[in-house]
Amino acid sequence: MKTNLSRLANSSAPIRLSFFLLNLLLLWLPLAIPIYLLQKDANQVTILTIPLLYAEFILLLKLWGKYVYQQPQILQHYGLELTSHNRVDLLRGLALALTIVLMLFGVEGLLGYLVWQQPKVFLLRVILEGLVVSLGYGFAEELLFRGWLLDELQRDYSPTKALWLNAFLFAALHFIKPMEAIVHTLPQFPALVLLGLTLVWGKRWRRNRLGLPIGLHGGLVCGNYIINVGELIKYSGRVPEWVTGVNKNPLAGVMGLVFLGLLALWMKRRKRTDTVINDQQYK
Repeated sequence: MKTNLSRLANSSAPIRLSFFLLNLLLLWLPLAIPIYLLQKDANQVTILTIPLLYAEFILLLKLWGKYVYQQPQILQHYGLELTSHNRVDLLRGLALALTIVLMLFGVEGLLGYLVWQQPKVFLLRVILEGLVVSLGYGFAEELLFRGWLLDELQRDYSPTKALWLNAFLFAALHFIKPMEAIVHTLPQFPALVLLGLTLVWGKRWRRNRLGLPIGLHGGLVCGNYIINVGELIKYSGRVPEWVTGVNKNPLAGVMGLVFLGLLALWMKRRKRTDTVINDQQYK
């Protein structure tokens, strides 16, 4: 069996991805189905089944690394290192993302697109909730997309092709939802692709560590969470929704796309500059 699994490493990326996901589904369904049958509350079902799915995903990753690639420390290979460099990268990404969010809403306020208002809830609680939820969200998605998925793509494709495939798959998989919801949230798609590109460039810039992408991803989610849940702003209605963001989602608006584009360009430049410096050092 070990021999057959090691042969899988030489298969094409679509075959490896399909095999992994099929096995993940086979592990998850026997435990998830009884929960769906016994629990009627949709929110409770999600709370019980999604963490279970992700725990099995991490377990399967470890088995995948050990038996398919003969890499027992596959999580470290993906960039999930418990090092000071990774912790600093995470904090740097978090600070950068929060700054981008504040700049976005600050500029919109100066242009008269929104007005700031006093929070209607205890803001410290919202900030702490936002940090916990967003960093957990960032960790989960970055290990999945910039960890496992990016690694599988890079084993078969050029860095550029793997970059674009990763970004498009990242965006597309956020639209696994009913058709009505897909149509309603479709304006987010370009921004999600751009975010996917940014996070890959960020990982490559930081020597393929996941700290910066987790911090960036989590910070963007956290900033938006604090603004919305804290009810810190009110849109003036002076411009259409597609400017500030459809459904109050900055990623679904022109302004959010502009600021995300500036972040992407900066991240790409830092990655390219760092690559040139490294090449010069080894000459």
